[in-house]
Amino acid sequence: MNDDPLHSLTKDELLRYSRHILIPDFGLEGQKKLKKSRALVIGAGGLGSPVLLYLAAAGVGLIGIVDGDVVEETNLQRQILFSSMQIGNFKAEKAAERLRSLNPHIEIKTHQVWLNAENALAIFSDYDLIIDGSDNFPTRYLVNDACVLLNKPLVYGSIFQFEGQVSVFNYLTPQGDRGPNYRDLFPEPPSPGLIPSCSEGGVLGVLPGIIGSMQANEAIKILAGIGSTLSGRLFIFDALNFHSVTLHISKNPSLPPITRLIDYQAFCGYPKETISNQQEISPIQLAQLMISNSNFQLIDVREPYEYAIVDLGGIKLPEKEIDNHIDQISKDQKVVIYCRSGKRSADVISRLQTAYPFTNLFNLTGGVLAYIDQVDSSLSRY
Repeated sequence: MNDDPLHSLTKDELLRYSRHILIPDFGLEGQKKLKKSRALVIGAGGLGSPVLLYLAAAGVGLIGIVDGDVVEETNLQRQILFSSMQIGNFKAEKAAERLRSLNPHIEIKTHQVWLNAENALAIFSDYDLIIDGSDNFPTRYLVNDACVLLNKPLVYGSIFQFEGQVSVFNYLTPQGDRGPNYRDLFPEPPSPGLIPSCSEGGVLGVLPGIIGSMQANEAIKILAGIGSTLSGRLFIFDALNFHSVTLHISKNPSLPPITRLIDYQAFCGYPKETISNQQEISPIQLAQLMISNSNFQLIDVREPYEYAIVDLGGIKLPEKEIDNHIDQISKDQKVVIYCRSGKRSADVISRLQTAYPFTNLFNLTGGVLAYIDQVDSSLSRY
């Protein structure tokens, strides 16, 4: 590596990173490589928080953040970048402020957008390494495919309840070829609803700190050019029983090559037609029904702890139990079904309409969150 003045270390940086520089296998050259590197983190949430903090502290020269979401109170149990005072603020903006205060010697670039097939390639092209902290399958396949198309290494992580996974995909080996990618491990996504998101199934607050730190470790090794990576291996950690296992991943030559980005919502089983073919009711229309005392039935398919936080009324038939209470669902009047965001209620309606002759079911568009935003902001957002 040449002594480019732009990436040489100042006296302050030599002091700050001295514990890295003291490591024989890391040293001054490793730290210079970090300063010269450009890493992009997808999501500033549970996984993104520790990844971003450790990359910034380590001295990665340019860190990009992709996140279009805002801070919510339910985030604070695990998303350690944020505080209660920042609820309602954009995550990318507040994360950047925190990282700049942590390390003034690095550059932070925010992409305050939702990642999609139209913007991914343009965003990714400016970075050496991509770290995926997303929490849904369409984004994971999108990130993987964009990395393959652009020949970018990808540090993958995922979490659910007590279990976390870490791997490195599309890594350039010393032999000059690329290691396995996400599709070699998961050629097809699971059926919609089979694996709930963290907002639906929950996650142990400390788990993203553990898995995100492992992602940061892999990223730092790759950028500094040290050690061996998890390329070709999937590390699985069970926090409940403190058990881990490492699986070997091989490239699958029978898979079709990735040549373009696609509609990942449709690929993962969430085509727009699925919800658009359902009857829907807006939060404002629901409020009007309530005020007018119209003859309709309201059903809450959330879990009991959720309606203990905020309750719009109606009978309580949790999603997993509703098939055992079909007799409680009216067939003679309009039935409005709701959940936190509208997804679970849409899934319930699809299931009920497939199995039973219901034609009177309406999904509350956007669920409780939309009702709070559009009708009653005094209710607790969660």
